[in-house]
Amino acid sequence: MAQALRLAARGLGTTSPNPPVGAVIVRRGRVVGAGFHRRAGGPHAEAVALRRAGQRARGATLYVTLEPCCHLDKRTPPCVPIILASGITRTVIAARDPNPKVLGRGVTALRRAGIRVEVGVGHGEAHRLLEPYRTRVTTGRPFVTLKVAATLDGKIATAKGESRWITGPAARKAVHRLRAQSDAVLVGIGTVLTDDPSLTVRTGRTGGRAPLRIVLDPSLRIPLRAKVLTDAEAPTLIVTTKAGSAGKRAALTRRGIEVLMLPAPRGRVAWTTLLRDLGRRGVSSLLIEGGAEVNASALRERAVDRVLFFLAPTILGGRDAVSAIGGPSPPRLAHAMALKGVTVTRIGPDILVEGRFR
Repeated sequence: MAQALRLAARGLGTTSPNPPVGAVIVRRGRVVGAGFHRRAGGPHAEAVALRRAGQRARGATLYVTLEPCCHLDKRTPPCVPIILASGITRTVIAARDPNPKVLGRGVTALRRAGIRVEVGVGHGEAHRLLEPYRTRVTTGRPFVTLKVAATLDGKIATAKGESRWITGPAARKAVHRLRAQSDAVLVGIGTVLTDDPSLTVRTGRTGGRAPLRIVLDPSLRIPLRAKVLTDAEAPTLIVTTKAGSAGKRAALTRRGIEVLMLPAPRGRVAWTTLLRDLGRRGVSSLLIEGGAEVNASALRERAVDRVLFFLAPTILGGRDAVSAIGGPSPPRLAHAMALKGVTVTRIGPDILVEGRFR
């Protein structure tokens, strides 16, 4: 199962709206076939592993990270009939599929056909790999990660807006791996105006489409020469409100840039509405790399599932330096947002603090 989980991880960021899945076939103590789901529309992990095993699959054990599918509402054939035809006699499954079209049905179909089935081996690691997929199929919205690169005292830029580079090369490389594993990357218009980022992936992606770049721009201030508009390496979605000019919307549309207009209570894009729209698009994982105000609004509206704080061993200081989280401060410590399952990891000279709200 450990090998199947490692294979599944290779599909992170390239399989949406499908989940990342790995499969390994073992006969008489030897691996005779292995594979993973590379991209949506491509063969599933079980099919890849069974094709490689061929006749050696008869009497073998299939280790798979997710319950095999049995429904027809998709582009590829269901996996349960393929498994039954292969001669597999035992199947070990890490996690059940949370999709209501599958949940428990794959396991039941295998058992009814006489195949021995075990569920739960490697469940913890499988659960982490499936978090984005599980969140989308059960809630209709993507799993949201908020990433911050800050000094030890929580500053993300100087008073003049300088922020490159607070963290070191190892942390920046880790962020590119995060982008590679995400379906979409989001920033606010302030970040675009200050840093003009490309928001592309320079390392870690193994294939499939590039992550969707999303810019929150309520008033459509984005320059037409911005890199997220001129760099064709990845698609871009501009999220705006009725405050944005019709002329600017038309100019962006003529350049092939999609513009999404959403309601804006208090002049800001409503996160609930945005996340619901992204879920309908098949976006399972969203990485927020916003500035202080975008970070604050996402946290305030409970849109964030996981936070990743990359902290450099430096202190910037100053009331006028930009803090990681903007907006008004709560009046009492009891109103602070508490994280669960917090871990601390060294990345080069920097520290990564990770935690979850759910």
